[in-house]
Amino acid sequence: MNRTGLIIALVIAVVGGLLFGLFPGLDLAISRHFHDYIDPSKHTFALRVYPPLMNVRNIGLWIGTILVAPAVASLIVKFILPQRKMVVSGRAVVFLISTLALAPGLLVNVGLKEHWNRPRPIDVRQLGGNETFVAWWDPRGDCASNCSFVSGDVAGAAWTFAPAALAPPQWRALAYGAAFALTVGMGAVRVMAGAHFASDVLFAAVFTFLTVWLMHALIYRWPRTRLSDDRIEQALERAGFACRDSLTWLGHRAAAEISGSEPAEDGDEKSKGRRRGWW
Repeated sequence: MNRTGLIIALVIAVVGGLLFGLFPGLDLAISRHFHDYIDPSKHTFALRVYPPLMNVRNIGLWIGTILVAPAVASLIVKFILPQRKMVVSGRAVVFLISTLALAPGLLVNVGLKEHWNRPRPIDVRQLGGNETFVAWWDPRGDCASNCSFVSGDVAGAAWTFAPAALAPPQWRALAYGAAFALTVGMGAVRVMAGAHFASDVLFAAVFTFLTVWLMHALIYRWPRTRLSDDRIEQALERAGFACRDSLTWLGHRAAAEISGSEPAEDGDEKSKGRRRGWW
């Protein structure tokens, strides 16, 4: 995650944004090619129900889940067993989970797709639908929710640049290449299915990559914001003890309510300290 990657992503964003913004018909021309695939039932965009293509999409979606699973599992185990050292480093856990939550989660699926009302290709009048086509920069479309700009699936695929950035140096170039191939492949699948325009795919990848790049810089590279594995693990350990002791106290409280007696006060200073997050 160096400056070269940032420059490339910004150049792609500027060039692609201008190209599809000044010539929005390019989006229609690309999607029209796949609109003309018609199955025996006269369905347009017939590749969207082509089983091999659907399987490719499903496999692509599972890759991100598999890659983030060790970080999530390590975090859960840390909360259950706070004293146990994490299998995945603290910075890696924060980096992987935060980038997944911020880019495909918050920015794409909560923010843009629900508030940028661009219709999907399959829904616009030029391609057999009944909604008005708008360029990528125009949020005033007819789509009500889960709209075309940008692609959530492609954002999820592009998120794999995050685990690629943590690969050992000798494998990092290969990991970046795999993340790029997955992103391009997922983008192609979604355009072929009539689910997204080419510009939706492009900006999903760019926005996700920029989020990953920024979080990597904040957590790993910039001296003023750089975190350490030990400090993160200590913070999670305190949080784990606090959660565990809070749950224990709630259990005692519930038992006392059921029995009709006052819960016993915990006189153990060590336990009190943990409950307040000091231990």
